[in-house]
Amino acid sequence: MEWMLGIAAIALLVIGLIGQAFEMKKIRITNPDKITSVNIFTDKKNFKWYAIIGVGMILWYFAERI
Repeated sequence: MEWMLGIAAIALLVIGLIGQAFEMKKIRITNPDKITSVNIFTDKKNFKWYAIIGVGMILWYFAERI
């Protein structure tokens, strides 16, 4: 069972990181004049990707501990 948790965790991490990269690219293209490095990381659209990455990290932790 821990292998399934590990695979799911890695999948969520990869999906979250790639999705966040594409989202940040879209944000930067749509608002080139107002975006700074702080604003791009705290944009509302990024929080769903942060949640996916966080769930992946939690699953990975549980996969290691079981």
